[in-house]
Order: sequence, then structure tokens, then C-alpha cells
Amino acid sequence: MSGSPLSRVRVVTAALVLPLLLTTAACAAAGGDPAADAGPPRPGGTLRLGISSNPDCVDPQQYGTNAALNVGRQLVDSLTDQDPKTGEIKPWLARKWDVNADSTAFTFQLREGVTFSDGAPLDAAAVKANFDGIKALGAKAQLASGYLAAYQASTVLDPHTVRVEFGAPSAQFLQASSTMSLGLLSPAAYRKTPDQRCQGDGLIGSGPFVFRSFRQNQEIVLAKRAGYTWGSSLFRHQGEAYLDQIDYKIVPEPGVRTGGLASGQLDAITDVQPVDEPQFAANGFTEPVRPNPGVVFNLHANTTRGVLTDEKVRQAVVKGINRPEVTSTVLTGNYRPATSILGSATPLHADLSAQLAYDPNGASALLEGAGWQPGPDGIRTKGGQRLTATVQFSPVFNQNRSVLELVQQQLRKIGFDLRIDQRTTAETVQAQQSGDYDYIWYNVTRADPDILRGIFSTKASNRSKLPAGNPLDAALDDQASTVDAAKRRPAVELTQKLIVEHGYAVPVFELTQVLAVGPQAHAVDFEASSRLQLFDTWVSGA
Repeated sequence: MSGSPLSRVRVVTAALVLPLLLTTAACAAAGGDPAADAGPPRPGGTLRLGISSNPDCVDPQQYGTNAALNVGRQLVDSLTDQDPKTGEIKPWLARKWDVNADSTAFTFQLREGVTFSDGAPLDAAAVKANFDGIKALGAKAQLASGYLAAYQASTVLDPHTVRVEFGAPSAQFLQASSTMSLGLLSPAAYRKTPDQRCQGDGLIGSGPFVFRSFRQNQEIVLAKRAGYTWGSSLFRHQGEAYLDQIDYKIVPEPGVRTGGLASGQLDAITDVQPVDEPQFAANGFTEPVRPNPGVVFNLHANTTRGVLTDEKVRQAVVKGINRPEVTSTVLTGNYRPATSILGSATPLHADLSAQLAYDPNGASALLEGAGWQPGPDGIRTKGGQRLTATVQFSPVFNQNRSVLELVQQQLRKIGFDLRIDQRTTAETVQAQQSGDYDYIWYNVTRADPDILRGIFSTKASNRSKLPAGNPLDAALDDQASTVDAAKRRPAVELTQKLIVEHGYAVPVFELTQVLAVGPQAHAVDFEASSRLQLFDTWVSGA
């Protein structure tokens, strides 16, 4: 479960769609050796995939939840693709591209012969229709609107060449062009309303699968696109997808998902909970794992509220959290302690492990130096004010409360009272937009460091409520001005250091995607933003 709690839908607790087994003992019945050679990939068959929440909308240009994007990735192609291992941008629908000196204009030369599933050509005019259409969605485009924030226009230079122009430096757009949020739909799709597209009506892409049906809170069905021959340069094979069909079963209850996989009623499941991981360590099962790039789970401070106006207090909180204890006690070895505000899988991540080391003595010294003295109950006070702040969170990741309760215990040891306030996702969104919070708890997935600009810049959401013209603003603008990684790196590293040094946000742990895959399913894989890529997936016995 990735993505910000400010952009993710609530977990649906609808009636179960399968008579799945709740017992975990069925794991042993699965049998098999995960190392056994299943032979070469073979076409055909259906992948039965258990997912943890209902995607209220399946249009990838609109919704930013994992549930939506794990579907949308299979329906739409992108101009580029991103190597999950290196972060490098690779060709897909665009054979090549040029970027001007200040990263305000991107010119793409498109592959020829690509069509949408309604037969319309995927040409420069279609690209223009998409970016104009996404821009018109405004806030409905939860992720894409940020990617196109400074978008001005697309110009068709010839049938297979398009120039995309921005009103300000936008180096992040090259990576954004690889995401499913900017995946391309047929121009005919824009004759449908956004709400119609959310339910799959008119959701016509050029991808390796086509939309078949969506039953809310039950299942989504996709079918193979016949004649598909324009896969990404990163795909393991070319031509059509192997699977005939993908059947997403919506199963919110973790125990029911694990039981369904163990009993053979599902071929793979998403969002395996830490307590359930040991079930799938053997017996023919595999556990694909990938940490999420982007902003890690963190306590994000409103620097204009209460005790958090004191920088020494914010710095003490950074030192007062034992991150390895969080991952080893509440989570599992698949989860990593945060080493920066950006996850380690994010391009240009800076290792700030030393600055994030557990140092309760250092935290206490900072607080005492700032005049915060221990009170009778162990919580520090200053001038009659208690050292306390509230963190608001929504349970979009099942372990959020357990993590925060442990952090609460750790901070009490330095005399800081962290109060925990669980809200619905809608309430958390409202609080974030109004600035009515001390700390907010969230993560955001994106395989580009520019995600920090959208959150911390005073020209964007400015969740820390910083004054304009601060040094962080300048660093965020600098990193947005060039696609050259070598030139960009110093500014990106500086942004991470400033955020940690000033305690604008307190990184805690990296979210990880943990799947469980049964012995009949193969090559269930992740793309660069840790969403599912199922083009190369196949099933035995098809």
C-alpha cells in the first residue's frame, strides 16, 4: 500500500467475493519447490490476483492509489519507461527525445504503427490531446496534475513528433512521462466524462491489456490486447502479453487474502502483512519485495504550531526515534529504517544515516539547552507549557498505529509527549489542506526526487508552512532546472539535508511492497515506482 494517505482511498470492508479459507494451515498443502524450473514462459491462462482495496476509479490519469495504478499500468503505455534498477529513462512509445537547456521544452519522436485498442493511431496529435485533457482535469488528476503543474502547451511538429512546453523549469517531467499517470488514452476517451472513465467506460489505451469489466468491491477483469507489438524496451519479451486475462479479486481482509492464496483460489496477492510473511517463505511460494521510492513514512511538522515552532524541539524528535527498533519490532526484515526523507530506491537518494542515528542523550541535551525541563510525569515543560504535539494519521497501512505507538514510547524517554489522532483519509486531507495539524503522518511514492518540491516548496503545498524565499525553496528550484543527474545531484542532496537538519519532517521507515506468489504464477514484477508490471507474467498449466 503505497502513496500518500492524502491521495489514497479508504480500505473497503465489503462482503467477501470468494469463500476463501481463513486458516493458514493450508499453506503446507500448496507444496512445491520455489526453485524448481517451471520451463519457458507459455501463453494463455488467467492470473487471479487478490488486491487489498477497491479502486474507486480505474482511470490512471485520475487516481493515484496503488489499487488503481496496478490496474492502469496494464492498460496504458507511456512515452518513456524507467529502469527500476538504475532509475534511467528508457524508450517506449518515444524512440528518442530532446530536452532544451532549461528543461522547459521536451521534444519526443514517436514510434510508428502504434494504435489504441479502438484502432485510432497513437500519434503526435493523440499525445497533445492527452496532455491537454489531463491538464483540464485539474485536481481530479491526483498525481498527474502535479507532473503538469507548469504545463503550457503541446505542439504537433509532424505526425510523429511532438513538443511539450512548460512555463518554468520542469526536469521532473521526463521521469513523469514514464508513469502510468501520464499514460496515453485514445482521444475518444475524452468524449467521456471523468466519472465514466473512472468506471472503465471509454478507458481505451494502447497497452497490452484491454478493459473488460469492473464490479465495485468485487473484481476487475482485463483481457489480452491482440496484435500488441510495441512494448517497452525494458520488457523481457516482445509481442503480445502471455496472459489471456487478469482477474483482480478485491479482498480487503488480509487473512482472507492469505487464505485464498494458500488454498489455491488465488495465484498471487498484494499487501502481505508483516505477521503473514512467514507463511509464504517456502512451500512453493515466493515473496517479491521492493521498497517504495519517494517520500518515506514520516512525521511532517507544521513549523508554525505550538512546540514545533522551536527548531531545537524538532531536532530533538529527529534524534529521539530509534528507527531500527521500529522495523525490527513492529515490521519485518523486508522494511528498512529511513536513511533520508527519500527512500533508498529513489534516484539521487542521499544517505543521511548518521544524522538519523538514535541519540537520546543528544535529544535531551538539545531540549535542556532550549529550557525544557523534566516534569513530574517525565514530560518536559517550559514556562508552564508541556512538551507535546499531536500526530494525525489514517490507517492506509495496517501497521501505522503500531508504528506510531512505538514511536510514542520512544519519545517519552526524552520527555516528549506525542499524542496519536487517528482520522479517516478524508479528514486527513482536509486537515492537510487547512494546515490544522501539528504533525501529519504519510508517505508518497514516486521514483523521482522532485516529489519533495511538490510537498515542501512554498510555491506548492508547503506542508511545513515555511516562509517564502527560504534556502530550501532555492535548492528545490535548482534541482528542477536540469535533467542531467550529475548537475542535479548537489541540489537534491542539499534539499534532503535541509529537511532533516531543520526537522521539517522526521523520517521513520521505508514502505515496502510485499507480494506473495503461488507456484503456478511466474514473473509477477514491479516497475520503477513499485507498482505491478504484468506484461511478462505467465501461469503454469495454461
